[in-house]
Amino acid sequence: MTYIVKAHHYKNQEQLFEGPLDLLLDLIEKEKLDITDIALAQVADQFISYLENSKEDITPEHLSSFLLVAGKLILIKSKAILPILELEKEEEEDIEELKARLREYQKFKEISKKIKILSIGKKKFFSRECYSGMQSVFCPPENVTVFGLREAFENILNKLLDIKEIKTHIVLEMISIKDKIDHIKNSFIERIEITFRDVTVGTKNKVEIIVTFLAMLELVRKSIVVVEQNDMFGDIRIKKL
Repeated sequence: MTYIVKAHHYKNQEQLFEGPLDLLLDLIEKEKLDITDIALAQVADQFISYLENSKEDITPEHLSSFLLVAGKLILIKSKAILPILELEKEEEEDIEELKARLREYQKFKEISKKIKILSIGKKKFFSRECYSGMQSVFCPPENVTVFGLREAFENILNKLLDIKEIKTHIVLEMISIKDKIDHIKNSFIERIEITFRDVTVGTKNKVEIIVTFLAMLELVRKSIVVVEQNDMFGDIRIKKL
């Protein structure tokens, strides 16, 4: 994510930086230093000073990134001032990670300058300079004939695998008992009594009817509903308890 922070130069001029790494790299390059512990220690005060002067321009969600880098710089400067200070392994790894990220960012920044120049020049396509101005021609070997090309092409076709018809599988929609239990419960929102025929209206197949029946039996087992069927093969009435 790219975000902009205004930082003030010594002459009270403003410059836009795209995040903490951009600001830190700018400070190092101004001092003409390499990316080392010594260089980071030297620019630590400037980085923090810039951060204090520009804190109003940094959004709260991005402030943590700047504070994280500032914390690492303070740690590096503390180590430079107090050589006897022993850092933990995790702290040393954080410092090495910062230097690695900074070097990688430096590479991308240099490349971006070159890309910008190319973009301004509106040059979109590039070719090998040694072939510039040469005309494209087809130069087959002397012993190549039409029959030879045909034979080579047939050999390639013979080596291809036979086209096999892929078997199709019909995937049935999964119907869960839980869904059907919810369906039956929802049917009681406006009525106290319903029939099994009511909850199976619109079913697509016998499997769905069977699952609905099992859902009804599960509700009976949990004493949520009671069912009645006065006649054989008659409607099953479902009442909510």
